Amino acid sequence: MTFSLSTLQVWVVVLSVALTFSASSAVGFDSQGHRGARGLMPENTLPGFSAALGIGVDTLEMDVGLTVDNHVVLSHNPRLEPEIVRNANGQWLVESSAPISTMNLKTLKTYDVGRINPDSRYAERFGTQQSVDGTQSPTLADVFELVRRSGNSSVRFNIELKINPNHPEETFLPPAFVSAVLSEIKNHKVEERVIIQSFDWRVLQETQSQMPKIKTAYLTASQKWLNNLQIGEPGKSAWLAGIDIDEFEGSAPRAIKAVGGDIWSPYHKEVSSENIQLAQQLGLSVIVWTVNDMPRMRELIKMGVDGIISDYPDRLRSVMDELDMPLPISTAIAQ
Repeated sequence: MTFSLSTLQVWVVVLSVALTFSASSAVGFDSQGHRGARGLMPENTLPGFSAALGIGVDTLEMDVGLTVDNHVVLSHNPRLEPEIVRNANGQWLVESSAPISTMNLKTLKTYDVGRINPDSRYAERFGTQQSVDGTQSPTLADVFELVRRSGNSSVRFNIELKINPNHPEETFLPPAFVSAVLSEIKNHKVEERVIIQSFDWRVLQETQSQMPKIKTAYLTASQKWLNNLQIGEPGKSAWLAGIDIDEFEGSAPRAIKAVGGDIWSPYHKEVSSENIQLAQQLGLSVIVWTVNDMPRMRELIKMGVDGIISDYPDRLRSVMDELDMPLPISTAIAQ
């Protein structure tokens, strides 16, 4: 077969466009259940992940810490917090606990994380969450085992390592923390199904060094409650592993591309069609967090994001169905 020059030129254009597609574009839109299904079930728990699997998500999103005896455990905060934790006597904590990094697994398992404290502001945000009294914080291994028992061999895991560079006393340092998490991933042979994410870019650089095949998601926010980019501020942000974002024109996608990341994961109110397109042209996926409003989900999908993280994966699935998007499989699993 022979091709005219014009035909070859067309194929070159097609190929160059294809190569700019993000990684998640190749596998479709990525629906992620935030902390399992925080709006529906206790966060970062086996009941929550069971619910997300039953609804049907592409990815289970979760937060992890590391105990003093080297167990990777699920927790959003480095300490146990009164909003969602009761002691062995069923009493709500009255203050934050000691860091989880100073506890062993046996001690951690004495606490109940199956209900939101009804007197907390947190309860006002998630009044529809179903309580499951007696629920313990699972290990990452427990989550992998739950999914294995479900028979779902396609669902992925987005694992956020919770670490604050301004409070090194609360957690293990990145090399040891990352090593423990990657060891668990290797033990369960799920390397191809995992994303490691963090606001602390040291974690992501360490992951890329220790296990380059694992995809890394660079979390960003420019909010009062967390401003890890520090755009326009003098000096380097402690969150960005020695990078000054202003050297990249204040552009997170440009900085992430330069340091070898795969995914830009910004707060959803900080994206535009322009910066989404820029990220994707650089070869990055754009997965936004945390989106619970259905009209906003529709808007973001039409803007071209590659994925959405939501406390209500049932709402996200409904929007996807409405827009005739392919739906992930649902897998009913009893704990």
